[in-house]
Amino acid sequence: MHTRTRRTSLSLLSFALALSLAPLAHATDAQAPDGPRARPGALPLIPAPAHVERLEGAPFKVAASTPVWARGEAATRVAGQFSTLLRSSGGPTLQVRNGNGNGKNGVNFVLDTALKTGAEGYQLRSNGDGVTVAAATEAGLFYGAATLSQLFTSTADGSLPALRIDDAPRFSWRGLMLDSARHFQSLDEIKRVLDAMAEQKLNTFHWHLTDDQGWRMEIKRYPKLTAVGSCRIPAGDGGRDPATGAERPYCGFYTQDQIREVIAYAAARHIQVIPEIDVPGHATAAIAAYPELGTLDTPLKPLSEWGVFPNLFNTEETTFTFLENVLEEVIALFPAKYVHVGGDEAVKDQWEASPRVQARMREVGATNEMEMQSHLIKRLEKYLEQHDRRLIGWDEILEGGLPPEATVMSWRGTEGGLKAASEGHDVVMSPVTDMYMDYLQTTSDNEPPGRPLVTSLARVYGFEPVPDALAKDKQQHILGLQANMFTEHTRTYARLQHNLFPRLAAVAETGWSPRERRDYADFLARLPTQLQRWQAMGIAYAQTPFQVEQDSRDDRKAGTATLALSTPLGYEIHYSVDGSPVTAQSPRYTAPLTQPLPITLQAATFFNGKALANAASRFDITATSLLTRNDQQLAMCPGEGKLLLRLEDDGPADGERAIFNVNIFNPCWLWQQANVDGIARLRVRAGQIPYYFQLAHDEPARTFSPARSAHGEMDVLNGTCDGKPLVSVPLPAAPGADGFITLDAALPRSLKGTQDLCVRFTGDTRPTMWVVDEVTLQPR
Repeated sequence: MHTRTRRTSLSLLSFALALSLAPLAHATDAQAPDGPRARPGALPLIPAPAHVERLEGAPFKVAASTPVWARGEAATRVAGQFSTLLRSSGGPTLQVRNGNGNGKNGVNFVLDTALKTGAEGYQLRSNGDGVTVAAATEAGLFYGAATLSQLFTSTADGSLPALRIDDAPRFSWRGLMLDSARHFQSLDEIKRVLDAMAEQKLNTFHWHLTDDQGWRMEIKRYPKLTAVGSCRIPAGDGGRDPATGAERPYCGFYTQDQIREVIAYAAARHIQVIPEIDVPGHATAAIAAYPELGTLDTPLKPLSEWGVFPNLFNTEETTFTFLENVLEEVIALFPAKYVHVGGDEAVKDQWEASPRVQARMREVGATNEMEMQSHLIKRLEKYLEQHDRRLIGWDEILEGGLPPEATVMSWRGTEGGLKAASEGHDVVMSPVTDMYMDYLQTTSDNEPPGRPLVTSLARVYGFEPVPDALAKDKQQHILGLQANMFTEHTRTYARLQHNLFPRLAAVAETGWSPRERRDYADFLARLPTQLQRWQAMGIAYAQTPFQVEQDSRDDRKAGTATLALSTPLGYEIHYSVDGSPVTAQSPRYTAPLTQPLPITLQAATFFNGKALANAASRFDITATSLLTRNDQQLAMCPGEGKLLLRLEDDGPADGERAIFNVNIFNPCWLWQQANVDGIARLRVRAGQIPYYFQLAHDEPARTFSPARSAHGEMDVLNGTCDGKPLVSVPLPAAPGADGFITLDAALPRSLKGTQDLCVRFTGDTRPTMWVVDEVTLQPR
């Protein structure tokens, strides 16, 4: 039998639930070919500077007594920010003094507009006497300060070798989009994200403020947008007070004063804030507040459902005026040049079915619904241009025609960006395949809820924003790249940090460093030092990329199991099986281990003798545990029509919740190659969660087996998830008080050897669906 055990961590910072299988490793060494490998002479900086030259001479050592010199308001401001960043990153607290140290006696910040360092570039020079950071702009000086802070925290004693750095970014747009509509973040949490962005030289914060699930920005002219549109009732138990059963709404919005505070905080760190007001789709919250904006007469309300909603703004002149009035307040708040208008996932069914919309299309000369959307986008683009702003939108705005001044954010791959740049539009590359931070980082059993397709650190780092197919004379239209953090499954700030870090460092390096300087193996060698800085800054980066996973094969007759260990990033693994703590002196893992049952194995990753995860991973493997698989260890049933999600239970209202892997198009679970010799029953623990998905045109892909009795059945099938069941067990009307049921299915005695066992539940998956928690083989 081939299985994986659910790992437990020795740290409370780790998540306790699972994802999917990884194949048993057969390599003779746990370190991947693309594991950490430092370039000769490389400095542990992220992002890597454009040009570094080591010089002869003595190093400079920073201490609490080291003075920081600056002259002038801007340079003094940067010097103060440097002192704060150095302290928060684990370095000493330095005092800023007015004056010029002339490159000696400490740290000198010099703002010199005559320098040819560009809008964001800087120079850094160091020797035994001191360090000088110089730039033509305050932004460049700030980025030089960020580099110097990293240099001083790269060594245990704060020493800096004699060197020369000449540095400037490759791209002008180095961004992060944060979705505050699906789940809301406090001002303090947003500021902490901005701090982390600035430390990595990211300069654009795209703020997703409106969507179907909530309107998060105060608009004084339309108070119902937040009075009505900022609240929703979470699905299931999460939306009920556990004591009274009363509805418990999920609410939140930012006042205009709070938005100004965020903009000012970002600007001090040289980050522009780009607001997004989504049109014509993702509009449910706005239509719920002002029904006259919608296409249907049906009253709406913001829902705790995910996916693509059908609700669009209508095409009336009064609605266009409403949107311009909203933009008027947006422009007054946000000084950035760009305003994002969305334009994505606008399913046109309501427009197609509306006689009034069809008449309106004829009035404006639109021959189809995409041209009608283009008419709206061009109208808003003209309004923004009149107010000295530029329109940016997701790549769907290309369809139906686009004014030349509009900028495209390419999310459905890079093809839209290639097309837009080829046509002369500016482009920000943000493809879902590489830049979506709500996809899981690893196949670890400790990943939080999300979209289970893995966007690994290596994939993020390997993304190249400029397509090879783009003509050289059009490449200047690629402004840069952006990571997108949608938050349907990101209910807490801890999960937000997990999703962003360390992948955001890879985005930062791609955005800043020259293409020829990017080296993934070298990046991995520099990353452990960055982890120490994040720890000092209080950033709870994901542990999963640095933890150890194990895959096991058991031999029931021999009473042994063979364990294969792996780690996503190829760092060294050390382990113990005797109960002793894991250290760098513990045995290094190089090949699968065969051990007698029971086994208690601890393992951890190391780089240069230091552990990378907050705690070792622990695996307790017994003959009994090898007979159980949880849902993350089960495969999805074969065939087309899969939409696998990693979903959180709807309750309890507060505290930790169970997590389930579910194919929401066809919920079924497959135990591949189950050894059923001597097995009498299959015991299944199952829960029930709301089906909280809007599927739009994907609705026909949702399938289920019809119920054959009042409440449906649990079917166990052999070899396939279709056809006649081996055995069926009636389902109860509802789960138990704890939200779960346990069902026993007696297997035929004729069933022997290795079999593929499928578990499915009959009956409609709406409004609730059954989900597997774990499956256990019960011996005779």
